Amino acid sequence: MTTTLVTNIATLVTNDPALGNGPLGLIDDAALVIDGDRVAWAGSAKDAPDADTRHDAQGRACIPGFVDSHSHLVFAGDRTQEFNARMSGRAYSAGGIRTTVAATRAASDEELEANLTRYLDEALRQGTTTFETKSGYGLTVEDEARALRIAARHTDEVTFLGAHIVSPDYADDPAAYVALVTGEMLDACAPHARWIDVFCEKGAFDGDQARAILTAGRAKGLVPRVHANQLGHGPGVQLAVELDAASADHCTHLTDADVDALANGATVATLLPGAEFSTRAEWPDARRLIDAGVTVALSTDCNPGSSFTSSMPFCIALAVRDMGMTPDEALWSATAGGAAALRRTDVGRLTPGARADLALLDAPSHVHLAYRPGVPLVRDVWRAGKRV
Repeated sequence: MTTTLVTNIATLVTNDPALGNGPLGLIDDAALVIDGDRVAWAGSAKDAPDADTRHDAQGRACIPGFVDSHSHLVFAGDRTQEFNARMSGRAYSAGGIRTTVAATRAASDEELEANLTRYLDEALRQGTTTFETKSGYGLTVEDEARALRIAARHTDEVTFLGAHIVSPDYADDPAAYVALVTGEMLDACAPHARWIDVFCEKGAFDGDQARAILTAGRAKGLVPRVHANQLGHGPGVQLAVELDAASADHCTHLTDADVDALANGATVATLLPGAEFSTRAEWPDARRLIDAGVTVALSTDCNPGSSFTSSMPFCIALAVRDMGMTPDEALWSATAGGAAALRRTDVGRLTPGARADLALLDAPSHVHLAYRPGVPLVRDVWRAGKRV
């Protein structure tokens, strides 16, 4: 394996306070050594060791690759009309998730995989080097299992979301669908997934149903995650903490008790500003969570209905502008915070031993991600030590 010295970095974000200043571990006039797929060294450029090859960052900022810990990328179809109607103030009754379910069921494996890789490539160009993605648009045993098989060819962070909504096939018998999800569907899907998720919300699955689904998944070795408190107050956050879920995602409508539970537990609050942007809904209060000591992640929630963006820089800008986060907090949440939501310590940071996932920005500071919203600032990306 060859080593590469990335030097002439204006500002290096390590996410390790022991290596640099503040929570981001910032190092000015910095350098970084990549050895194989790992970071071997990080520090001041004047102290950099020799390496086999050299890359001149030309005064750019260097950040860890983004960790997108919540996406829905195995799907087919398009919901442009739904978005257009919503943004035009018109009611729209195309069926939302059910529309995507019908299109996904009708698509071939090749079509689904081509769609997935298209959005993964799009995200990678914008600096996302680690991502999670879910099933949830099949809602049959066969379609959920094939979604997970396809996803597992591209990431280790695969989530079984058979409990996205009650399948249209079981509209008159939700209890039977819960039995399917916790029985035959789980048996078929568990070998292809690391996580299990449930949309715990009015109109989807209530607290008792969600507990049954997550408990069954945990018995099969899957770790819980929860779509929680997006549309209104409910039991999702409390259930996530009770079951030691890795993350409670959305967290828009929270009581003081919900915030206290998150602050005193190990569950990460994953905020998804793309969903609020695309639905003109109330923004999550990131400031409230951070001030209470909650670990916060930022993610795209990329999906064809409520948040059709793969851009983590866009989500950072939204979080700073509309959710009360500082640029430092937003970047940390989009990198180290996402890693925490996936219970990973090898990504989301640029420290010796971490996976060499990094992005160079056409800017001297990471603050430009929020300062210059919508501008394609990511110039170069390395994933697992390889420039892509």
